[in-house]
Amino acid sequence: MTERTENTPSTSRRTLFASAGAVGAAALLTACSAEETPSTATTTAAGGGTTGATAGATSGSTGSTGGGSGGTAIAQTGDIPVGGGKIIAAAGVVVTQPTAGTFKAFDSMCTHQQCPLSGVANGTINCDCHFSKFSITDGSVVSPPATKALAEKTIVVEGADIKLK
Repeated sequence: MTERTENTPSTSRRTLFASAGAVGAAALLTACSAEETPSTATTTAAGGGTTGATAGATSGSTGSTGGGSGGTAIAQTGDIPVGGGKIIAAAGVVVTQPTAGTFKAFDSMCTHQQCPLSGVANGTINCDCHFSKFSITDGSVVSPPATKALAEKTIVVEGADIKLK
């Protein structure tokens, strides 16, 4: 009779369940991380319709400026509803138009726990993670839990182009 020895490690149930729990915890933490790529969000003007948009935010300048100031066009003025705004995920900004012809831009990440902002409605920029709300006029906190205003970004309006500087 010959004796067989195997060199394969055995895994206990305890090790198996601990590993599965660690993987689940890692997945949960990843879902809440600040490095998450923003997804498509819905932006609503104060008076009505919704527009698909992507998360991002910036605060900035108003009106038109003379040519040649540079920057990358991130939106068209006609895309930003008066009294509302649009999240531009690719640029990491939220562009708003608090009053006709006045455009502002803010960082697109919530200052509470760095979740991507989810939309603009009823005069506020909104975060669906913990329901913070920010003013479309100056990025200030309108409704906690966030305590810090959104960072303002510099934009320039050249003709119909809104450019991030």
